[in-house]
Amino acid sequence: MKYALLIYGAESQWNALSEAEQMAMFEKHGAYSEALVQAGLMVSGEPLDVAETAKRITDDGVQDGPYADTKEQLGGFYVIEAGTLQTALDWAAKCPRLPGDQIEVRSVPAYGDA
Repeated sequence: MKYALLIYGAESQWNALSEAEQMAMFEKHGAYSEALVQAGLMVSGEPLDVAETAKRITDDGVQDGPYADTKEQLGGFYVIEAGTLQTALDWAAKCPRLPGDQIEVRSVPAYGDA
């Protein structure tokens, strides 16, 4: 089963980091990605641009982001192939994050299973 590990955090917290601190976090994600590859779980993963660059298509046309009136934004994701939900949760718990960030785990049903 595929699982999406969705990384939510406050962009303001990320922006408050020094360049060195941001690079250190990127290095942690690189090591985490490599560990997922070595474990045979990695399908894909990417960071996302800031929420204000997002566009949303609605019945009323195109809207500019951000949309939710919350301090957390979706900042990136991993898609992994794990045998069980518990395995996905265990790996999600290892995902690098800043204090207060959250990792949401959602199954990705195979086409036709949804």
